[in-house]
Amino acid sequence: MNVKDRLIFALDVDTFEDAASWVETLKGEVGMFKVGKQLFTRCGPDVVRMIRAAGQEVFLDLKYHDIPNTVAAAAAEATRLGVKMFNVHALGGPDMMAAMQERVRAVAIAENCPLPITLGVTVLTSSSGEELRAVGIERSVEEMVERLALLSKEAGLSGVVASARELSLIRAACGSDFVVVTPGVRPAFAASDDQQRIVTPAAAVAQGADYIVVGRPISRADDPVAAARAIVAEMEGSIG
Repeated sequence: MNVKDRLIFALDVDTFEDAASWVETLKGEVGMFKVGKQLFTRCGPDVVRMIRAAGQEVFLDLKYHDIPNTVAAAAAEATRLGVKMFNVHALGGPDMMAAMQERVRAVAIAENCPLPITLGVTVLTSSSGEELRAVGIERSVEEMVERLALLSKEAGLSGVVASARELSLIRAACGSDFVVVTPGVRPAFAASDDQQRIVTPAAAVAQGADYIVVGRPISRADDPVAAARAIVAEMEGSIG
C-alpha cells in the first residue's frame, strides 16, 4: 500500500456540491474520503455513490450502535454500497459486533461484493478520563481502549478506530495484522481544535497506524493540495 493510500480526508461538509468539489480537488492526493453523520444525513447514499463513481474509496463513519439485528442490517447496506471501510461502536458489545460481521460476510459472498474493512470504535479522541468517569466508566482511557480492541478482534472485526497514543497497547493485545485507523491527527502547522489525544502524522505512522484521518488541517489550509502533500511527505519521512 502506498503511503498516500493511508491518508483519509474527512469530508466534514454539509452539501453534496461541497463534497463533490473536495473529491475533485483531492482525488489522487489522498487514499480515501471519510463520510460522516452530517454529510450522510444531508445527502444519503448518493454521496457515497458519487465518490465511488469518481474512482475513489469511502470510509463510512456512522458509528453504528444499536441492537444486533439493526446494526447487521445497516452494515449489509454499507457493504452493498461498496464502501472500503465502516465502523460500529465497540461499546455495543460482542453480540452486536459478531452479528454484524457475520451478515457482512454473507452479503459479500452472496452478492459478490468486496469485503469491507470493519472497525470497532474504542474511545473517541475527544474523550478524556474525566469524560469517561462522567458517564460511569471508572476504567482509564487506556484500559478501555485495550478492552474494546480485544472485544472487536474476538468478534471478528478487521480492526479499530483509536488514538495513536494507545497504539502500542492495541498492537500488544491484538497483533500487527489488526487494522488501526487513527483520527485526531494534526500536523505541526495545524491547531489541535477540539481533539484531546492528538499526534502528528509522522508519529502516528511510526507507531504503526495503518490509516490516519485528517480534516481541518487540509480543508482550512490556504492550499489544500499542498497541505495533503506535506502530510504524505511527513508520513513517508517517518517510514524512511
